[in-house]
Amino acid sequence: MSSSEHFDCHYCKDSLLGKKYIMKEDTQYCTKCYENLFANCCKGCSSPIGCNCKDLSYKDHHWHEQCFECAKCSRSLVEKAFAAKDDLLLCTECYALDYSAKCTTCKKTIMPGSRKMEYKGNSWHETCFLCHRCQQPIGTKSFIPKDSGYFCVPCFEKQFAYQCCACKKAITTGGVTYQEKPWHRECFLCIGCRKQLSGQRFTSKENYPYCLECFSNLYAKKCVGCTKPITSLAGAKYISFEERQWHSECFTCMHCAMSLVGRGFLTQRDNILCTDCGREK
Repeated sequence: MSSSEHFDCHYCKDSLLGKKYIMKEDTQYCTKCYENLFANCCKGCSSPIGCNCKDLSYKDHHWHEQCFECAKCSRSLVEKAFAAKDDLLLCTECYALDYSAKCTTCKKTIMPGSRKMEYKGNSWHETCFLCHRCQQPIGTKSFIPKDSGYFCVPCFEKQFAYQCCACKKAITTGGVTYQEKPWHRECFLCIGCRKQLSGQRFTSKENYPYCLECFSNLYAKKCVGCTKPITSLAGAKYISFEERQWHSECFTCMHCAMSLVGRGFLTQRDNILCTDCGREK
């Protein structure tokens, strides 16, 4: 017999002439040797998956077509959606029944693949996560929890948020309270110069807020010596005499400029003098 007439199994050397065989990497094998050498083991029944069977695989595991089934209800998973849990394959119904979250509102199972909302350990169907006030789905929009309910931002502002007494808009974060009225920080301004007063020292006149500078310029008495305002709000010390006021540092002798704080002094018309200068006159 010529070499061209020899056609043997690469492994057992039996002749393949007239027999079914399988090629693997340009090498021929009889079906028995191929199954013994290369066939995958079925994860379902632990038997080899022969040449005449379909080999279904998932994550490095293999099954006979008839063994590819739900681990709980035994329904076939061939060409069907399935889920994996703890190395087991489950149909979507069994997986949802045992493992899927339940909607906090309708108490029904949230099926795998469906959109859901989650917040602080609770889950909802997307269509069940509603604003407590307007009853519209919140979806992916911002929301604010209040007591046991959830509110879209517009509804929360209408029902719960304080309104700034200056601009009449809702105060959602922070804010300032003045005379038991709420203000946005950026709206709480000096009535004189319109400078923001939040975090600053201020005073009031006739219920209007003023920064110290504006209040001093408008209402504080003026120092006889330097003509600048005198205000105790900034912690300044001052001297008062016959309805006139001086800053402590300005209360000096008109002639020699010696400080008269805590000393005796004399008056000459509108001037004040130390006792020495007063005697000379």
